[in-house]
Amino acid sequence: MHLRACVEQFLAHSEAKWSPRTKLAYAQDLHLLVDFLESVGIRTPEEVTLRELRAFLASQMSHGQAKSSVARRLSCIRTFFDYLQQEEQIPQNAARLLSSPKRDKTIPRHYYQEEMDQLLSRISGNDFASLRDRALLEFIYATGVRVSECVSLDIGDVSLEEGYALVRGKGGKERYVLLGRQAQDALERYLLARRKRASTEALFINQKGGRLTDRSVRRLLERRIAEVPGLRSLHVHGLRHTFATHLLDGGADLRSVQELLGHASLSSTQIYTHTTKDRLAKVYQKAHPRSERKS
Repeated sequence: MHLRACVEQFLAHSEAKWSPRTKLAYAQDLHLLVDFLESVGIRTPEEVTLRELRAFLASQMSHGQAKSSVARRLSCIRTFFDYLQQEEQIPQNAARLLSSPKRDKTIPRHYYQEEMDQLLSRISGNDFASLRDRALLEFIYATGVRVSECVSLDIGDVSLEEGYALVRGKGGKERYVLLGRQAQDALERYLLARRKRASTEALFINQKGGRLTDRSVRRLLERRIAEVPGLRSLHVHGLRHTFATHLLDGGADLRSVQELLGHASLSSTQIYTHTTKDRLAKVYQKAHPRSERKS
């Protein structure tokens, strides 16, 4: 069977257990691989060897792809060839012999407490857009949900009275997230305005009453950040980083943060074990015997 046909068969086989975004990512990665393999004269899965797979990953690195992106593509390729092996289209999975590139350790971009307060307090109007935007950003900051999880929520997934929401994360896994008092208050005000516009069960809606999209939330955040003088730009996923960082800075344990974020592995949560400069300075001043400044 031709490689392209194998890819389509694999995507169709896995569709039920993936989100649309995951399927799109896998399709893009595998089509890139097939394009490369065809360029070197390989068109069937049994022709693929370790050498070609290694050459593909090297070409990705040479074209400036981040190590994290290359590692994700390798994971996708491994899964694809696992499927082909299970279907007895290849005798063994050569991709399992490849090591993932070591990722550079970076501190996730996030807002400090004062910056987050500036962003949220700036949204103070009583019009629909202001009520929705304040509720949306308070919700993301209070819960640490991914933007895709946020926009997929329906009204019935949230209990304001009990202060929680039921979120469906990666792989369809469900988890409960908690709402703080300010997020609850903002949602209560927004939901009153929402009733007049909603044409869907979606929790967060646009001006026409339809469900907000990932892209709409990104544009919304960019616009709100631009309204705060001097506030640095931050991607919407940075609000998730901010949530995790502030919990850990406040004394939350890593396991609890892992559960709230919906991470399958504790190693994914450990990137947040950095400390802010302010917290580090306070710890130093309190603990070091020569930290006091001369008056």
